[in-house]
Amino acid sequence: MPLPATQIAPTASPLKGGELFSSPRKRTFIISLALVLFTVLAYLPVRNNRFINFDDNQYITENSHVKEGLTWDTLKWAFTTDYAANWHPLTWLSHELDCQLFGLNPAGHHLLNVLLHALNALLLFLILQSLTGLTWRSMMVAGIFAVHSLNVESVAWAAERKTVLSMLFFLLATGAYCRYVRKQSIPRYLGVTGLFALALMSKPQVIILPFVLLLLDYWPLRRMRSSAASADSESGVADRHRSFAELLTEKMPLFGLSALSAVITLKAQRAGHAVRTVIEYSLGSRMETAIVSYVCYIRDVFIPRHLAPIYPHADSLLKIWKVLLSAAILVSFSVLAIKTRKRSPYILVGWLWFLGSLVPMIGLIQVGVQARADRYMYIAVIGILLVAIWGISELLAAYKVSPALSGCLCAAVLLATSTATANQIRHWRNSEILWNYTIAATGDNFMAEDNLAQELAHQGRTQEAMVHFQNTLRLYNWGPFDLINFGVYEENHGYAADAIKQYERALRNSTDPHTRALALGNMGSAYLAMKDVDHAQQSFSKSLQSDPSNVPALIGTGLLAHRNGNLEFAIRQYTKAVSIQPSDLGYALLGRAFEQSGRSSDANTAYQQAERLSPNMADTRAAVTHLLTD
Repeated sequence: MPLPATQIAPTASPLKGGELFSSPRKRTFIISLALVLFTVLAYLPVRNNRFINFDDNQYITENSHVKEGLTWDTLKWAFTTDYAANWHPLTWLSHELDCQLFGLNPAGHHLLNVLLHALNALLLFLILQSLTGLTWRSMMVAGIFAVHSLNVESVAWAAERKTVLSMLFFLLATGAYCRYVRKQSIPRYLGVTGLFALALMSKPQVIILPFVLLLLDYWPLRRMRSSAASADSESGVADRHRSFAELLTEKMPLFGLSALSAVITLKAQRAGHAVRTVIEYSLGSRMETAIVSYVCYIRDVFIPRHLAPIYPHADSLLKIWKVLLSAAILVSFSVLAIKTRKRSPYILVGWLWFLGSLVPMIGLIQVGVQARADRYMYIAVIGILLVAIWGISELLAAYKVSPALSGCLCAAVLLATSTATANQIRHWRNSEILWNYTIAATGDNFMAEDNLAQELAHQGRTQEAMVHFQNTLRLYNWGPFDLINFGVYEENHGYAADAIKQYERALRNSTDPHTRALALGNMGSAYLAMKDVDHAQQSFSKSLQSDPSNVPALIGTGLLAHRNGNLEFAIRQYTKAVSIQPSDLGYALLGRAFEQSGRSSDANTAYQQAERLSPNMADTRAAVTHLLTD
């Protein structure tokens, strides 16, 4: 039995459409259909977008399990892996289903994201309408949510399937909770719990659901005694009113699921080295960033300019005036929400929805290197929209604005937001466009520079890539292992002298024997490429002193011995190297040394191993000849 309208919708909507539709049911159907079509049309251009080189490779294009599609093995993998620093089996299954249906055609992956987003907008409208009885306000909240450019990242980015999928189950669980409240039973509560579990298995961001349900208990459900006092005393639902402690106890199983999900997530993220230490980001820096980020999120809801997939974290403490001003804004609005809670409870509920939804991602536990992310607003934006739409509606009613003018204002807002979204979608067309736009929008951004460099390198545009790699090194204090990787890239593209500089930086920044050995071994290879045999020999020797099993140094010392005719020593070094790390080049060098020693049978065995490992044996043989004659 529905809750009485006097309890859940005490204020008439100034945006009421009169007799535009013949019945409430028909009106709801037509609005629902229009909302879905409006969302799909707004996002239809994503069908032309490609995968990008930021998580799409991990999640889809280079993930061998996902590319296999739905099989028994990939099903087991989805539920047992913490790959990509997350445990979200339903997300993996949805990506596997995409590959089963569409292969690696990005259009299918993107359009399924659009469909899920449209369903989320529809569910949001139906839930708000059911809770409040206010159709047009609910439609506006859902409509702006559907086409707000803050949500483009969550929809147009294939790897963000986890966000739209988790939101689907989050809203379904919320709707199931509303049914449970109206007629309480164990099966209905189990339904809420099951849907919440599915949401958590899609993305742990939804752990805030029990908190959101407590807010809904306050308003518009008015189950909480503090909110019931302001409700109509003749509503006939006094027996439903409960204390905060009772409502909190009711949700303990849900909070238990949230706690379990938090533990699993933190474990997975620590295993994936995604959680940053207080040395990297101090507690003071995190607090300041969180305070400023909250205000930036509010600004982006109303002025969505320069939105980007990555916002760089401040290297040092933010300017104190920004922190103080942001804190003043947050405190002022919090005071306003508390003072107006009886007359306008939606302000308190919407404000706490916004603040609370961002707590897991606001950066107090720093995961990744970004300061904030648009995708984190996918649930939180609903709280701001609730406050804005309900508040504006009451303002229009107070000034007796006509329904026609109110309708025109609504249409103008939806047109403006959908236009901004269309522009934002274009930035996600491909990796090169996205990262060039991000650099232009955010300024010095080492993550965007790095991703752009990788994309240009993938296209074979080495010199252009090198410029952006250098920008990356200038903007961020990379660790020794990252410097070594960059040195390898430079060396492989003919910049041996520059590579040596990166290996030297890695040596200065590391005391770990394994890392130092790796840097020295690669340095020796770079010196060889520059035909500086003496420095190459010194680097290889120092590398093996730090780590006798360093493969580049073993290959390098074997190669120098091979060139000098000391074949027995070369064979020993090559043999040890391939036993540690089998490679086509290592076996091919070993085969050549055996061949020149007259051990044809051993040479054939080594060549067979090289051929098994080599994608192109002719190229491997050419590389061996080049190394031995250079």
